[in-house]
Amino acid sequence: MAQFDIYTNNNTDSSVEFPYLLDIQADILSGLETRVVIPLRENVKAIQHLNPEFTIGSTSYILLTQELAGIHKSALGEKWGSLKEHRSEIIAALDFMVSGF
Repeated sequence: MAQFDIYTNNNTDSSVEFPYLLDIQADILSGLETRVVIPLRENVKAIQHLNPEFTIGSTSYILLTQELAGIHKSALGEKWGSLKEHRSEIIAALDFMVSGF
């Protein structure tokens, strides 16, 4: 598990709405049994600076930063890819959520 890896959502109650989860937890905390994730969703209105858009496969997904959550590692499905090349956009969205700028 690495920071900014994308995983399928194993939770049957939410996987249709949020098919992917982005792991944002720092690698140094990999020994914890939980991970901090942000869901990705299709076809949702984005708030500028808060919800960056990323393409996964051939589909556009919105990062729902305001839906940030801590979950048990077992809730993560298969690793799908990584958004580590978009680190600055993701961190900026988190900063915007916490500080408002």
